[in-house]
Amino acid sequence: MEDVLDVYTRPYDPQRPVVCLDEARKELHSERREGLPATPGHVQKQDYQYHRLGTVSMFLAVEPLAGKRWVWCTERQTRLELAEVLRSSRRSALPAS
Repeated sequence: MEDVLDVYTRPYDPQRPVVCLDEARKELHSERREGLPATPGHVQKQDYQYHRLGTVSMFLAVEPLAGKRWVWCTERQTRLELAEVLRSSRRSALPAS
């Protein structure tokens, strides 16, 4: 584990960038009806019901030492989408030649 953590303490090298990747799936919702606005002494009220609009896969690549980040959203989360994200993040993180 310490070997992995040592990667993050290396000095910045544009030829060997450190890129972190994370993925998550989220449900998309829309409200069924408008909430009631706030009134003096009361907070805004929102209905708990919603319409489910499907899901989306989100991929986030971060190059922390360079201060860069990239985000991709896809409809599915398959190995093909992951491969494309890895290919794109590698191409984006490499210095222009």
